[in-house]
This record gives sequence, structure tokens and C-alpha cells, in this order.
Amino acid sequence: MQTEATLAVGRREFLQPIMAGALAAVVGYASTFTLVLAALTAAGASPQQAGSGLFSVCLAIGVLNIVVSSRLKLPVSFAWSTPGVAFLLTVGEPTGGFPAVAGAFLVAAGLIVLTGLIKPLARLIAAIPAAIANAMLAGMLLTLCLAPINAVAEMPLLALPILLAWVIGLRFAKRYAVPIAVVVTGIVLATTTHLPPGTLDGTWPSLVPVMPVFTLDAIIRIGLPLYVVTMASQNLPGLAVMKANGFELAPAPLFVMTGLASAVTAFFGGHTSNLAAITAAICAGPEAHPEKSKRWPAPVAAGVCYLFLGAAASLAAAFIAASPPLLIQAVAGLALLSSLAAALSGALVIEESRLPAIFTFVTTASGITIVGVGAPFWGLVGGIAILILLRLGIALPKGPGAK
Repeated sequence: MQTEATLAVGRREFLQPIMAGALAAVVGYASTFTLVLAALTAAGASPQQAGSGLFSVCLAIGVLNIVVSSRLKLPVSFAWSTPGVAFLLTVGEPTGGFPAVAGAFLVAAGLIVLTGLIKPLARLIAAIPAAIANAMLAGMLLTLCLAPINAVAEMPLLALPILLAWVIGLRFAKRYAVPIAVVVTGIVLATTTHLPPGTLDGTWPSLVPVMPVFTLDAIIRIGLPLYVVTMASQNLPGLAVMKANGFELAPAPLFVMTGLASAVTAFFGGHTSNLAAITAAICAGPEAHPEKSKRWPAPVAAGVCYLFLGAAASLAAAFIAASPPLLIQAVAGLALLSSLAAALSGALVIEESRLPAIFTFVTTASGITIVGVGAPFWGLVGGIAILILLRLGIALPKGPGAK
């Protein structure tokens, strides 16, 4: 009897990170897959090439999530570069067409690999003060954590059952509050979402090879900016998320792996893969599991979901596209509330770094984009700069006559 009870508890504990990982994959895919398709098309890809690019990146991040997390036994999450595709959407088709874009993707991938191989660069990226890292994470999470309230205001009949399920779960089964909300969300979507006619008749996605062509125009306009945006707006925040949740990572091997994966997908029209940022908080935070050592199955589950979403892209894309995006963001926001609370607590715990951390938080939460680089990078730079200035001020010698 005791053995059966122990097994039952083990199954329940294993279910929690699996649910968190599945949620992270669905949120990551649902929120930006249309942006990926639109960006690749705007850069000159045919519909088949755009579908191939999305499919290849799904396969890449699926394999990375499964292999890396299961080997390291750490909740390391990978995703595609959302800021990267947002930037790509603005540049248009370069000279040389989509093959030149694939060449630019390959250049960006090579630069990411070099960042991992040149150790001083990797160490510099990893040396982020904990308070600033927590503040940047909190700023990134704030908008998504507001989604449940916004959803209740805009679609109360759909969002209120999800919010009430989470509150009731929080009262009677705190550990399973988010999984309960996810199940209720699935029920709501299944009963209210209607797929367009002919959706189930779609074909399986396929990988369409694209031979990269290297042009100066594409490298300068796409390759170099894509590298900067991916490092500044994805890999840096991704490391910060892990650090804020108590996981110290060696960034160099991760950069090399994501760079190599990005190089492979470039030959099929896919853009860069990188460390996950916001969705990583779902897998690495306390909602995945109260014990840090038992959170690593979450990215593995996310990887499996990405493989499924990639293989069934037509059906999954149609179902999610027909669902209210705010509703999907709402359940993600509920899952991230505990991560937001922990990040804010970590950001403000040391008085010396409190104001720099608040500056990082508000800058990141502002969502600004300057020269194509997103708010998390500018929040990080601003917070570190203010922290350094304050510490230099403390270290300055007193003037003559000072007591």
C-alpha cells in the first residue's frame, strides 16, 4: 500500500512539469507562429519555403529542448527568435531573394557559434548582477501577467471560468492550480473554437531545401542585425531568466549548439534558434515544480510538443489561429505570477541595487525598441550602467575637509 501511494505521488509530481512544458510550447508557438510565416514571406519566401522554415525551426528547438535538458538535468529551454522575425518583417526582400536571406541566416548562426567559442565574450554575457537579472525578468513577465485581467475585461464569459478555476485550485490544491487552469482552458477552447472548412484535409509539412547565397546587402541588412537582436533580446534574457530562478549555466556550449542548429535550419529557410526567455520562466520557475531539481522534465515535454506542432503544423496552426490569442496568453500569465513575484523580490532585496533594478524593470516593461533592439537589452544596459555609477560614487575618496 505504501509503495502504491509513493508511486501515485511520483506520478503526480512528474505530471506537473510536463503540464508546464506543454503550456510553454503552446504559448511560444501560438503567440508568434503567424509572425514567423509573415516575416519569411515578406523576405521573399514562397508559401512552401515559409512553411519549411517554420517546420525546420520547430524540429530544431524540439530536439534541443529534449536532448539538452535530459542530459544536463536542468530546465534549459529553447525557442525561435521572436525579436528576430519581428525585425525581419521590417527589412523586406534583399538583393538575391530568399536564397540571400538564407545566407544571412547562416552568417548570423556562424556569429552565434563564434560567441560561444570565444570565451571572454561568453563570460561577459554571463556576468549579469542577480538584482538586474531579476528586474529584467520581472519587466519581461509583467505584460503577460496582465493578460488574465485584460482577458476578463474583454471576454469575461471565456476568461472568468479559467481565472476561477485557478483561484479555486490555489485554495485547495496550490501545486496544481495552473494545471487545473490549463485543463479548463482546453475545455473552453474545444467548445468555442471552430476550425475553418477543409482544415483537416491539409497535407503534412515538408522540408524544402534552400541553397544559401551570400550577398553583402543581405549580410549587412539581415545577418548582422539578426545576430545582435538574437543575442541581445533572446540569449541574454534567457540566461537572466535561468539565473533569476537559481540556475547557473555555462553559456558557451549553449551558444555553440544553438548556432549549429540555426546553421542547419538556414538550409531549409529557418531563422535562428536560441535560448527561450519568457517561456523559459514557465519551465524553470516554481510552477513547473516546487523543487528545482525536478523541473528539467518541463523543457523535455515542451520539446515533444514542438515536434508534434511542427509535424502537424497545418492543423495546429489553424486551431490556434482560430482561438482568441488573449485567452492563451491569460493562462500563461497565471502560470507566471509566482515567477513575477520571485523576480521582483530578488530585484529589490538589496538596497544598494534597488534603484538600478527598478530602472531595469520599467525600461524592460516599456517594450521600447531602439535601432531594432528590444527593451530587455536596454533595460539591462541601463541598470548595469547606473549600478556601476553608484558603486563608483561610493568608492570615490572624500574631498578636502570632509569628515
